[in-house]
Amino acid sequence: MVENNHAISSSNDDLVTSTDPSHPANLICELCRKFYTLGWVTGTGGGTSIKQNEHIFIAPSGVQKELMQPDNMFVLSHSTREYIRKPLKLKPSACTPLFLAAFDRGAGCCIHTHSQWAVLVTLLVENEKGKDGCFEISNIEQIKGLPKGKGKEGMLGFFDTLKIPIIENTAHEEDLTSSLEAAMERYPETYAVLVRRHGIYVWGDNVHKAKTQAESLDYLFQLAVEMKKLGLPWTI
Repeated sequence: MVENNHAISSSNDDLVTSTDPSHPANLICELCRKFYTLGWVTGTGGGTSIKQNEHIFIAPSGVQKELMQPDNMFVLSHSTREYIRKPLKLKPSACTPLFLAAFDRGAGCCIHTHSQWAVLVTLLVENEKGKDGCFEISNIEQIKGLPKGKGKEGMLGFFDTLKIPIIENTAHEEDLTSSLEAAMERYPETYAVLVRRHGIYVWGDNVHKAKTQAESLDYLFQLAVEMKKLGLPWTI
């Protein structure tokens, strides 16, 4: 585990230097600290990325999330896929190609967590439906925290069925990219993809929506696990 050493960038430090709390470099640090307190990103796991116009801000690999600082951020050009800021002594996130898959579909923020509830529901679904099954839940109020889907206005309703696809984990994070993209194509209305025995990727049009959706999903996953203990069905 690499501790935060405020590694100095090779160039373009102005891209991550701002007193504005809504600046992507500052927001990523704030989000990582909050997600750490939720137990979503322990042991340097997980990641967060924000797209602002042409620039993509990405939290580095190996830095403890509760200690993240703005000068730790990598900045990538969306059009050229080249880094325009690389902190010295830090490694780019292995999640980067998966974040790009979300941004290529219009997302403004993508969050990756190692939530235990997300991991558990992938195992419960596999046990009930096999490896091709997806997570489904209905008639729960918190479903209203998720949008209907890309190109559709409004949020899901109480009587709607939320579906989240599940892909198989791989030994290396970047090798998940093709499976993630395939799930996005198969489920075009989804804003999240679960990774079996690993965690979840959640994206939204902006930071607020991505965060809200990640929180709503984690609530639903925890509830689903508890419902399963009581023998209660996820869908009616």
